[in-house]
Amino acid sequence: MKTDQSCWAIIPAAGVGTRMGLETPKQYLKLLDKTVLEYSVELFCEYPAIKGVVIVLCDGDPFWPETGLANNSKKIIVTQGGVERCHSVQNGLQSLKTIADPNDWVLVHDAARPCLQRSDIDKLIMSLEGNLVGGLLALPVKDTMKRGDQNKNVIETVNRQSLWHALTPQMFRFSLLGSAIDNALSQNILVTDEAQAIELYGKQPVLIEGSARNIKITNPGDLKLAELYISQQEIT
Repeated sequence: MKTDQSCWAIIPAAGVGTRMGLETPKQYLKLLDKTVLEYSVELFCEYPAIKGVVIVLCDGDPFWPETGLANNSKKIIVTQGGVERCHSVQNGLQSLKTIADPNDWVLVHDAARPCLQRSDIDKLIMSLEGNLVGGLLALPVKDTMKRGDQNKNVIETVNRQSLWHALTPQMFRFSLLGSAIDNALSQNILVTDEAQAIELYGKQPVLIEGSARNIKITNPGDLKLAELYISQQEIT
């Protein structure tokens, strides 16, 4: 898949995954014969249009050296993470500052999304060809949406029309994304994804429908579903 500029990937992997209730961060949990992180990263390492993959790790990460990724020096760049995801992405962008051009593309992908398919990256890149801002994979909301209070009582039904679930990768121009994250942090806003930073900067990301199989490992049950999806990919 060709694109108008070089592409780089950033994988924030400095989180500790407290919602899983395990000592091992979720990105290092075993999924079939590899860790979750290995599945999430290897697709980008193998993708021809991606020039480099930045892995953002917590300081002193004891799990990284045990992965099969640690000795892959061809495309992988390792840098230190920050307090929140947005700080880690900012650090990842900083590590590309001397090698990426301002208009290069940066694809930011969750470390805990191991079921991403190559066809979704193809679709993202193809859909954003020539776009000056960028966009993200997403899924239209299909279920009835409820807003609850702090006691989990329903306070309203939210109109699901035009609502989307944000996925990753999220793909934006290198310089624009850096400026957008700097802008958000200067206002003490801890954005939860890159698209939010772009929105705060006054730009409009493009929504590109992705696969429902691109799940995020959040709860223990997600591992079984991810194993099923990956097994099916390997068979086909």
